[in-house]
Amino acid sequence: MSYPTSSSPDPAPGSTPAAAPRREPGLVATVLLYALARVGLVAVVAGLLVVAGVPVVLSILIGLIVALPLSMVLFRGLRSRLDTAVAVAGARRSAEREALRARLRGDGGAVPTADPAADPAPDLAADPATSDAGTRPSDDGGQR
Repeated sequence: MSYPTSSSPDPAPGSTPAAAPRREPGLVATVLLYALARVGLVAVVAGLLVVAGVPVVLSILIGLIVALPLSMVLFRGLRSRLDTAVAVAGARRSAEREALRARLRGDGGAVPTADPAADPAPDLAADPATSDAGTRPSDDGGQR
């Protein structure tokens, strides 16, 4: 099974494919592949038992029990790929969470807009005519 290497065009003729970075499949694809491999192993074990004359329900139950240790041995590569995909997804989510927290704290990360009309809340404190800077509320009920 081959996975797309990237969204860039194919490398030029004569260049080595090892020079192009290989993109690993995502978390969902890896989980689905591993789950299908495990279900397939259960089906193979249960099918062999049914052919041997064991009742279907008992074959499925035995297949589930036998497939667990077999999958640990047979699908070691898939499991390591799944571990890597989970780690990458976790690291990406942590980075996104930290970036969001930094933006909420005001530590930066806010992308300035080039179009002033796209800014939904202009800075009113910069305009002295609309700013209340330097004034304090009085106790005279708003009368001055």
